[in-house]
Amino acid sequence: MISEQTRAAEVLDRLERDGLAVLPDFVQGETLGAMQRAFESRLERMRWNNFDGYERTERYRLNVQDVLTLEQGFVSTAIHPLVKEVLRAYLGSSYQLVEAKGWRSVATRRVFHGWHGDSWYDKTKVSGIPREVKLGVYLTDVQTGAFRYLRGSHRQHQTRDWKNHEMENFNQDDISVVTGPAGTAFLFDTSGIHGQSWPILEPRHAVFYNYHDPSIPLQEEDIAGGRYHPLMLNAAFLGGLTAEDQFILGFGNKTHFHPEFRRKPRHEGFQRWQDSVLKKKIVADETAQRIAARLRRMVR
Repeated sequence: MISEQTRAAEVLDRLERDGLAVLPDFVQGETLGAMQRAFESRLERMRWNNFDGYERTERYRLNVQDVLTLEQGFVSTAIHPLVKEVLRAYLGSSYQLVEAKGWRSVATRRVFHGWHGDSWYDKTKVSGIPREVKLGVYLTDVQTGAFRYLRGSHRQHQTRDWKNHEMENFNQDDISVVTGPAGTAFLFDTSGIHGQSWPILEPRHAVFYNYHDPSIPLQEEDIAGGRYHPLMLNAAFLGGLTAEDQFILGFGNKTHFHPEFRRKPRHEGFQRWQDSVLKKKIVADETAQRIAARLRRMVR
């Protein structure tokens, strides 16, 4: 039986060497089942008006935001002892969880999420390549549309999108494709070249936790979009946290809290039309209720 300390050392070694460390069967049993059911509950309908659901900003992904509010397992996974030990060594003691979300990738044969290294920091204010790690967790079995990573590409290039023809210059044997059953997880340095493979022949549910030092200046695009805002948490899931857990979850950290923040709206005309239709529907419902009540009184 491998000790947790030995396992953490092995995972850290793979992360340092390859930029990617796969964690088979990382989430199991009822914890996995509860996470799957909670995630699927958000995929029943689009978020709108007075009920929650998924967000849709692109054709082939249904985004589920703020997964830490959904189920205890999402919080426990984010601050799993193995994850904390590896990230403490790889990122330093100032790292925090800055984002926790997931999505359903819709079945398609189109390439919509190509090769890239994650851009998030302000390259005009930051020298070098700051470290950032994501923890990905599959909530469905994944054989197609799997995560791909070019091993050894981390911290070698300034982050950007990569064209398919550029990838031909690399050794194809260095590309890892992370397939596996639900509960499979993987840690990866986001500066490495990665992306989702295609075609996607069945819907894929995956959650991604993002960890970096929140004091590092963000790129303007993310500031304008309100990304990396303080985490949305559910008080029911926060019992028994250690001081380190609270720090990782950003308790009291207002670095990326923007008072009175307003994200620039999209589809304003469509939204006004929806609002108008909803108002008419509410008025019609109220009128129908009054008529029904009056008819009941007349029948008595």
